[in-house]
Amino acid sequence: MMNEHSAVDYSIVLPVYYNEGSLKGVMESLKEQVLNANPHRRGEVIFVDDGSGDGSFEELVSIQARYPGVVRIVKLTRNFGQVNALMAGFSMAKGRCVVAMSADGQDAPSLINEMFVSHFDEGHEVVICSRSERDESLYRIVTSRVFYGIMRRLVFPNMPSGGFDFALLGRRALDVILRMRESNPFFQGQILWTGFKPKVIPYRREARTAGTSRWTFGRKLTYLIDGILSYSFAPIRLISVLGIVVAFMGFLYALIVLVVRLVGGIPTQGWAPLMIVILLIGGIQMIMLGVIGEYVWRALEQARKREPYVIDRIVE
Repeated sequence: MMNEHSAVDYSIVLPVYYNEGSLKGVMESLKEQVLNANPHRRGEVIFVDDGSGDGSFEELVSIQARYPGVVRIVKLTRNFGQVNALMAGFSMAKGRCVVAMSADGQDAPSLINEMFVSHFDEGHEVVICSRSERDESLYRIVTSRVFYGIMRRLVFPNMPSGGFDFALLGRRALDVILRMRESNPFFQGQILWTGFKPKVIPYRREARTAGTSRWTFGRKLTYLIDGILSYSFAPIRLISVLGIVVAFMGFLYALIVLVVRLVGGIPTQGWAPLMIVILLIGGIQMIMLGVIGEYVWRALEQARKREPYVIDRIVE
């Protein structure tokens, strides 16, 4: 496997989704700070257009024409999600290692040089850049901390508190991830699951240079659910414990009613207490069914073995 990719030392993969206006600046920074700074290593840059509805693809075509032999474009037929777009780029990568990087200009390209030192010189198979600080709104800072705090608590104790998207994978780690072909992939979890001890580089995430983020609360919530359900049985265990607690409370309530009946008189009468119990148990049952349904749906998605992405064209 190594000989097949030995002609290219590294591949930089950037998923693109409504990033018109920032792409040329990102490529110029990569050219100046990475490609030119590593003349002894051969690299390539792969942009994956994940169904953008703006002028991102046209901007990428002009970039590719300016940097022939270095830039490749993979255009997907529609939006398949950031992680699937990354996997499409990874599958096309020829490098001995790959770097996953955002296309919005918030990740400093100069950090890639530190990644190269950690990988090529120090021998780390996985290198991740964790966000220690962020030049973003309070809302995004808080939601990010909550997101990764939950992940650390329930699934991956070694998840950096600031999370990460900017990462380098050696060919061994990359091949493992590509073989997974999960229907609902959680990229950070896939990396940590491999067991390769990551080298962590803290950095400050910069503000966007153009456009607005498409990483909405709904997408974050879906991604959080994917991460938890893909790598943890905590929700199933939680509803099992909840079922035991509710059953115990039911038996306890029945015992109290029996004792009160024997000693004389029922203290609570009417439909209100009965409705409270019915609504409480009914609500808990619906939550349980919902959690089980999420697991069943993901199992069905995986069993269908649908392609995680469809490539429309490749420009190179």
